[in-house]
Amino acid sequence: MADAITVAATVRRRTPPNPWVGAVLSTRDGRRFAGATEPPGGRHAEVVALDAARAAGAPTQGATLAVTLEPCSHTGRTGPCTEAILAAGVERVVVGVVDPDRNVAGTGIAALRAAGVEVAVGVRADEVDEQLAAYLHHRRTGRPFVVLKLAGTLDGRTAAPDGTSRWITGADARVAVHELRAASDAVLVGAGTVRADDPELTVRHVEGPDPRRVVLGSAPAHAKVHPCTEVSGPLEEVLSALAAEGVLQLLVEGGPTVAGAFHRAGLVDRYVLHLAPALAGGDDARSLFAGPGAPTIAEFWRGRPISCRRLGDDLEVVVAPLPRSA
Repeated sequence: MADAITVAATVRRRTPPNPWVGAVLSTRDGRRFAGATEPPGGRHAEVVALDAARAAGAPTQGATLAVTLEPCSHTGRTGPCTEAILAAGVERVVVGVVDPDRNVAGTGIAALRAAGVEVAVGVRADEVDEQLAAYLHHRRTGRPFVVLKLAGTLDGRTAAPDGTSRWITGADARVAVHELRAASDAVLVGAGTVRADDPELTVRHVEGPDPRRVVLGSAPAHAKVHPCTEVSGPLEEVLSALAAEGVLQLLVEGGPTVAGAFHRAGLVDRYVLHLAPALAGGDDARSLFAGPGAPTIAEFWRGRPISCRRLGDDLEVVVAPLPRSA
């Protein structure tokens, strides 16, 4: 499963709106064959691994297949992976997580077990959950996985009192932002950010596809963000509409007003903070969030740390909300 997770990571930017899945087939003669899901319309990871074994002349009868996501049992752009697994004579299937898609949702596992295949579920599930977080969230909630990127000083300021803000963080942090864009299906900013900064919101510092560009409000006719989608209305409705159009992960790069709106609505699934070793040193500089904050310390938002790393002279801190029951 560790190898399946590793190979899945190599296709993260190429498979959406399909999930980025990895599979490893272990044959009885001791050989291993890895596969990852191909771009939409292509083979799923399980079939890629099976085809690799056949191409090498390896026996698939009695093999064990580890796959990060439950094999599909329905016909979409491709045939059911469960049928391919059964036809190959695979004896045991190890699954990372159950697929919450309503077309699967346990039916793949049930079909394999009904045919006599041994199925183990939940192997390295925490790692797979994190790797497939955007896909799983999309299928479970009907909304994109929202990543809010913020950049500021150590004392939480994004701009000087006169509005100047470029560049708070350095080149390595900008590369990391472009990696986030390449891994996201869409990027959203507010109309105020478009007017103030005229961003392109494309992927330039890394290899990867440009995300769909979304503006909350109206973008000036000659803004660099065009062609873009202009949206308005309640944020929940905006997210549901984007999800229905195949947006699994939405990167929010808006300014303090947009950041505050998403935060207060409880719609952020990951906070990515890029912190420069700088201090504004006062209360007149602009903060990460605009609008009212928590009135008491008991109502402060609290999350759980996912990762922390150094980006050149800056720090990246990634935080997730606590579970709803916490």
